[in-house]
Amino acid sequence: MANKLQELLDKKPFLLADGAVGTNLFAAGLQSGDAPELWNIDAPEKIHALHRGFVDAGSDIILTNSFGGTTHRLKLHNAQSRVLELNIAAAKIARAEADRVARPVIVAGSMGPTGELMVPLGELTPEDAVAAFKEQAEALVEGGVDVLWIETLSATEEMETAVTAAASTGLPVVCTMSFDTNRRTMMGIKPGDYTKFCQELPSKPMGWGANCGVGAGEMLETLIGLKSTAQETDIIVSKANCGIPEFKDGALTFSGTLDVMADYARLAADAGARIIGGCCGTSHAHLKAMSDALDGYTPNPSLDIAKIEARFGPVWTIELPAEAGHGAKAESGGRRTSRRRRK
Repeated sequence: MANKLQELLDKKPFLLADGAVGTNLFAAGLQSGDAPELWNIDAPEKIHALHRGFVDAGSDIILTNSFGGTTHRLKLHNAQSRVLELNIAAAKIARAEADRVARPVIVAGSMGPTGELMVPLGELTPEDAVAAFKEQAEALVEGGVDVLWIETLSATEEMETAVTAAASTGLPVVCTMSFDTNRRTMMGIKPGDYTKFCQELPSKPMGWGANCGVGAGEMLETLIGLKSTAQETDIIVSKANCGIPEFKDGALTFSGTLDVMADYARLAADAGARIIGGCCGTSHAHLKAMSDALDGYTPNPSLDIAKIEARFGPVWTIELPAEAGHGAKAESGGRRTSRRRRK
């Protein structure tokens, strides 16, 4: 089976992935609480437009609209019996947009978390998790994806089941976690430990890294952690949020400008990422700015925290509750509760 992703990596120093799915679909009319995957059948023209915009902006990789496509996530919308239908449709829509252009564009089958806790913290057994991920993976393969892309997980136990299921199809696997809790995932995994975990999996993924999280600065620090235990040939992935997510007037907004995302893309290359894209809040325009920034760019592999903070301000800085620290700012090992504004 041809490995189209490896073929493209062999030709280019780094690849540009796509941007946000969910936040862009909200802008297109998706309502909070609705399942984006249902639009693969109910509003396919909007999914076509989403992918088309990223391809036209220069993306080398586009992710299918199937993040919540397992039976566990779809049952929240009474659609648990539609796993095959929705995932096949997601893959076919992305495939059509990728094949519309003459240059090679990789279609990656997006697989998000089940939303369930694994035993002993919850009731989801490894066997059930593998079965759910395998059902989704096989549907995405039937729809025509080139690679299976597991994203935004926080627990290594669930990640191992997802990788096992995806690898059983014979397609290459890429997997990313969300490091959103002061240098860790929600379940406490550190970036350097995640690289070691991926290196030691029985079915070693082709690439791994981080997506979502907090903002560009935090993502870049996460990349340094991922690379700290990486081997020279490891393929590191970076898909950062478009700046810092904030609630304004009851809506979630992102602070990233075109210049912010262009600078992030170049610094991600400096940090050693081979696949660079955006996550929440990243629009077609942001992707075009990133594409232009990476065009002909020669990485400077000397990125450190000082350079990151010189561009994006202090990373992982929180404010203690007034009663605990009289409003003093401090670093903390706990979950980030609030973040001071960048200057």
